[in-house]
Amino acid sequence: MREAGRIAAGARTAARLALRPGITTGEIDQAVHAYILSQNAVPTFLGYSGFPASSCISVNDEVIHGIPGKRVIHEGDIVSIDVGATYKGYVGDCAGTYPVGQVSKEALELIDITRTSFFEGIKLARAGNRLSDVSHAIQQYVESHGCSVVRDYVGHGIGAEMHEDPQVPNYGRPGHGPLLASGMTIAVEPMVNAGVYGVRTLSNEWTVVTLDGKLSAHYENTILITNDEAEILTMADDI
Repeated sequence: MREAGRIAAGARTAARLALRPGITTGEIDQAVHAYILSQNAVPTFLGYSGFPASSCISVNDEVIHGIPGKRVIHEGDIVSIDVGATYKGYVGDCAGTYPVGQVSKEALELIDITRTSFFEGIKLARAGNRLSDVSHAIQQYVESHGCSVVRDYVGHGIGAEMHEDPQVPNYGRPGHGPLLASGMTIAVEPMVNAGVYGVRTLSNEWTVVTLDGKLSAHYENTILITNDEAEILTMADDI
């Protein structure tokens, strides 16, 4: 799991370094694909439930599951990059949202709120706590900053499969859900909207966008539950 996580984090970094005005989402995906293969790993997303690429690249009001292709990235966009790598039968999964050149103050604040909410959540991700303690901490932080947490999509357990039990919501009351135990691996992934939390799926049956057309950001890491602080398995240089 640590090695799969390292590779996934490296793929996210490769995508971030490729990101610039004028590049297409398809070209970013090629960088992700090439990096994962160079590490003797397999792109987990490619072919997963029919998904046609090695990464999900979602721009501006796209929340998740953006399909890479001919779309050109422009100055002022924010781009969410979600990647997964399978190594020796185990999966690492991570995501981040990045500004392209000069972006609006609102966009920068949204990215920061989303990222920070992850770290607020995992302060409670330790053995003996309940899963919803993590969920509640994320929601509380996001909403205290005037943003909203997507309800329709959540984090998940992860291991030999990308999506395993338990589901990991980014909202809810504390003190509920499974008891966290040392050795559990989960993917915690706040998806945060600048406006309402409602979303809809485009006609391609994959890409999810905000209902009100406002910006969305995504931040995810695979973590290991311990008796102390959670260990982030997808540690990247932009963490």
